[in-house]
Amino acid sequence: MSDGTRNGARFRIAVDTGGTFTDVVVSGDDGTLGVGKSLTTYGRVFDGFKGAVDRAAETLGRGGDEVLRAADVIVYGTTHATNAVLTGRTARTALLVTAGFADTLTLREGGRRNVFDSHAAYPPPYIPRRLTFELRERVSAEGDVLTPLDEDHAREVIASLADHDVEAVAVTLLWSIADDRHERRVGELIEELLPGTDYTLSVHANPSLREYRRASAASIDASLKRLMAAHLGDLRTDLEGAQFGGNLMVVTSEGAVLDVDEVVARPVLTINSGPSMAPLAGASAAPEADVVVVCDMGGTTFDVSIVERGRVRHTREAWLGEPFVGHLTGLSSVAVQSIGAGGGSIAWIDSGGLLRVGPQSARSDPGPAAYGLGGTLPTVTDACVVLGYLNPGTFGASFKLDPGAAQRAIDSEIGGPLGLSTLEAAQAIVDVSANHMASAIRQVTLEHGIDPRGALLVAGGGAGAMVAAALADLLDARQAVIPGTAGVLAAYGAHEAPIATEFLAPRFMDTGSYDGEAAGSLLDDLDAKADAFVERFSGTDTEAKRFYFVDARYPAQAWDIRVHLTGRPESAEAGARAIEEAFHQEHLHRNGTEDKGSRVEVLAWGVRAEIGREDERLPTPGAPGESGTVETDEVVFGAQAMPTKRYPGLALEPDQEIVGPAIVDEPTTTVVIPPGWLARLDEQRNFHLHRDQETA
Repeated sequence: MSDGTRNGARFRIAVDTGGTFTDVVVSGDDGTLGVGKSLTTYGRVFDGFKGAVDRAAETLGRGGDEVLRAADVIVYGTTHATNAVLTGRTARTALLVTAGFADTLTLREGGRRNVFDSHAAYPPPYIPRRLTFELRERVSAEGDVLTPLDEDHAREVIASLADHDVEAVAVTLLWSIADDRHERRVGELIEELLPGTDYTLSVHANPSLREYRRASAASIDASLKRLMAAHLGDLRTDLEGAQFGGNLMVVTSEGAVLDVDEVVARPVLTINSGPSMAPLAGASAAPEADVVVVCDMGGTTFDVSIVERGRVRHTREAWLGEPFVGHLTGLSSVAVQSIGAGGGSIAWIDSGGLLRVGPQSARSDPGPAAYGLGGTLPTVTDACVVLGYLNPGTFGASFKLDPGAAQRAIDSEIGGPLGLSTLEAAQAIVDVSANHMASAIRQVTLEHGIDPRGALLVAGGGAGAMVAAALADLLDARQAVIPGTAGVLAAYGAHEAPIATEFLAPRFMDTGSYDGEAAGSLLDDLDAKADAFVERFSGTDTEAKRFYFVDARYPAQAWDIRVHLTGRPESAEAGARAIEEAFHQEHLHRNGTEDKGSRVEVLAWGVRAEIGREDERLPTPGAPGESGTVETDEVVFGAQAMPTKRYPGLALEPDQEIVGPAIVDEPTTTVVIPPGWLARLDEQRNFHLHRDQETA
């Protein structure tokens, strides 16, 4: 590989494949860093990935093939699994359950978005009732076999699945977390009677006490196995064809990365994997802030997440689709709220004559009308082109924006029907989209007891820098930060993601009668699993860390919360007190109240094994001080055109202050500074936006 390792440089590549664009960040062990964007290719994901690698490599003075050959690691994030679940493009899956519990997926966990809407249609289960089959067996909550598995009946049921054209099977038996012998035996029967058929046992998908979450995780996992195996297999084959000989890692919903083979075996971990990386990069742009609201606006979605005191917020209630009526895995994932409000979101008029934007997206094919690739419907991107935010040459050699096509789409679909001029219609599209995004931010922050006015807004994604100041205005926030890596926020965050996974063991225990010996034995088992996980990556020049946590609640509470402990609880008395104190603090932080006199019930115990990178922090792309010409364009703010300076971003120096109205063209995004706002560039090339006090 002498021609692929010029000057001995080795590379690490991070890729985020979104609904519209594929973002790539390439870092070299010689301290270089390049970024690239390309339209996502749905037929063969590698084509879009390779196009972005080529552009990133070009900024380093190299070729894409050369960088791929010299890469040691590729970290891959994707929304492929999430999109498949939401659109129903998964395998035809059957569900095997304990007799009498066939409605687990139908009943979910109860609840509805609007509790007063008694006419709301009941949502269908993830696996249809006609493909749900009952098995004769029963295990108690204590792990005692009350009814042995009827193997003859199980064989009949499993053999009959072939008549239903079943492609995958999920197995969720009652209290298998207390004793999984029946689930394991059913798995053996599937292998015997339906060889080659994908299947998932609930104790492997999500060993949770909550029956619905185990069943849902197992069902989603089984339905994705064939799809993700093909998707990742095709990518691996294409990478091998490009002579990539390093490790392929995949981003998980936990905000970590795992080896591709482990993800193929458990594809449910890739749900929401793409958006999980943005908070890591977004928070690093403002390390001193107590609360950071990270907004990632791409071509298809707008994602909101929260970072508190440097810790990315996680959740086990990450719904796929609408809360209560969507689907839930119950697995720990980065808490991200996503709405259909990206640059490619389509503007339309509803039956009442009101302007709406999204959630439908033009995606990369055919794309916004301005792309000139066949799209005819107006999008947020088209509105930004008409308003003058985007430079027609924004996308470089890949294609040129067509302002005329954007204008025609807006006039025919929005301006004409509403009796608005082109500029008024374009401004309305941007305003409606911004208000939609601001509402999403308010919902996420206020639900967690955070005042958005006091939080620091960090905006990224290819389109986030265009609306950052507008969002701050709508939220009455004091300032906003646009990271130097804003255009490739998630891909940049993937570079910093650790190799990590969680091991969970359900076991009920009350701190009032804490069994230190049982807890110690259970934690020993979890530690052994963590040791085996770390050993697999012992040669990666990394430092292993271990974190302990419990899922706990006050007695009689319906819902538990995850509580991180400062260390492994040891003796009975000290362990009980440590869990109680940690729980009281977390409950106070989340809910504003605590009951220090109460005991705590532990429902599950967990260990997170994490192997972080020892590399120094990555630089931001682009070198300051490059040549460039400041131009003056006519840009529209508030439906009024005004002379606006347009700066080449790489020509700006640290501490340089820019007075709005102004536009800054960065390599992968466009920063919009409206009238009444100031922007300052720091040493890491992050833009700090503040209101201009003289004009306020």
